[in-house]
Amino acid sequence: MGLFIVIFTLFFQILSLPLQFLELVGIYGYYKKIFPYLLFKISDSYNRKMQAHKKELFSHLAQFSSPGGSLLLLEIGCGNGANFDFYPASCRIICTDPNPNFERYLDSAFAKNSHLQLERFVVTPGESLKGIADGSVDVVVCTLVLCSVRNTRAVLKEANRVLKRGGAFFFMEHVVADPSTWLHSFQHVLQPLWYYFGDGCELTRATWKELEEAEFSELKLRHIQAPLMPLIKPHVIGYAVK
Repeated sequence: MGLFIVIFTLFFQILSLPLQFLELVGIYGYYKKIFPYLLFKISDSYNRKMQAHKKELFSHLAQFSSPGGSLLLLEIGCGNGANFDFYPASCRIICTDPNPNFERYLDSAFAKNSHLQLERFVVTPGESLKGIADGSVDVVVCTLVLCSVRNTRAVLKEANRVLKRGGAFFFMEHVVADPSTWLHSFQHVLQPLWYYFGDGCELTRATWKELEEAEFSELKLRHIQAPLMPLIKPHVIGYAVK
């Protein structure tokens, strides 16, 4: 089995060489203009399959509202607003994403979710939430984002910084499979190609380890097998309280 894994890994690494070259010379950057459209097309399917899990997760948002019932939520890597359907009424949202090409999809998402209010859209990576004051938001949400950030620990540190005391960081992320499974091997074999088609996404991250090590006072985390394609079935879901 080990030999086959090595051979297939080498095969996919060779297949990814043209993409590595495109990234090296800067041409791959144009994919960032196409990626928002692709994500927009698959978001509805993901939401249908994960609806029960999203409803359960975001049902806990209200308990972190400010006095008076208002909720100021910051979403890291908001993308095209795929989570908006699950947010409570009168929720005010600060959207952040390093890709400015998502903004026009956000306009459409807010038009369909009139119960929400956009505070602002900030083009910035999760590792540097520039312009967001310390202890200023009730909740931070991050779904299907920690798989592609450059520094997971830095993102979690920034989330902790901007949260009010007693606020919460909500997450839903696909992760690497158990090392004893074939899926774990296939995730590593296909990673070289997946990285480029997923705009930096990695199948092989054990994100729960960084969450467990982050400086939150309480962590509620579950491992689930999502009703999705095998490569991204393993998920972690939950929230951490500052």
